[in-house]
Amino acid sequence: MSNALAIVASAAEYLAAAQSLATQLQISCLDCRDPVEIDEFSYVLQLDERLQLRATGRKAPGPVAVDFVGGALAHRRKYGGGKGQQIAKAVGVRGGFYPRVVDATAGLGRDAFVLASLGCHVLMLERNPVVRLLLSDGLRRLRLAAQEDRELAAIATRLELCEEDISAVEWLAQQSPESVQVVYLDPMFPERGKSAKVKKEMAAFHQLVGSDEDADGLLAPAFSACYYRTVVKRPRLAPFLADKKPTLSLEGKSGRFDIYTKHGVP
Repeated sequence: MSNALAIVASAAEYLAAAQSLATQLQISCLDCRDPVEIDEFSYVLQLDERLQLRATGRKAPGPVAVDFVGGALAHRRKYGGGKGQQIAKAVGVRGGFYPRVVDATAGLGRDAFVLASLGCHVLMLERNPVVRLLLSDGLRRLRLAAQEDRELAAIATRLELCEEDISAVEWLAQQSPESVQVVYLDPMFPERGKSAKVKKEMAAFHQLVGSDEDADGLLAPAFSACYYRTVVKRPRLAPFLADKKPTLSLEGKSGRFDIYTKHGVP
């Protein structure tokens, strides 16, 4: 991993786990140092009751973590519009049909969680090992919360993470043709929005992951692997992935879903 990243524990009780993660990622463990006081690394993973990515220094923005239980995703789960959401229409949710979806560019898992909350079974793929750890930690806390919440328990059974260190292109290429009902792609696109707050909060994540310069290479193996459709989430004014015109597009205020269909959904 890059020397721009290290790991710290927020307290001594988390130090052994932090050291284990440091060995796994081949990065430095700075024991229990405060990220505010660190200047030799741009970012740290901080471990306490959750794993979070933080920029270092005194003027750093807030942490980035995967939270499937509270915050924005909890609000969307309760008030987000259910099956009427465009993402539901895009993947083909209708009536009692809930496709099995492979989210091949999971990122922080937000769209995958929304799909799982709607009733789809979702397998998340994420090639960046740090982001994959954030996802794994988010799933761990989801399953803990699920012990006290039946709705979360049902969602937790429908959401899983591929722990294998493999790129989406490689994974998709290994699948038999038409063996995946729906493939969902949301490649990282350079930020162009006007929301400074969103940019600030996500700066560490974008710096770590970068934009998916090889995203065009995803479409062909995704379409080969899918049975019903491949769905690509894009900024509203972005070009088509791999310059390939979709079968149809669903447009919103800031983004759109490009849908490449193969067979009609039930």
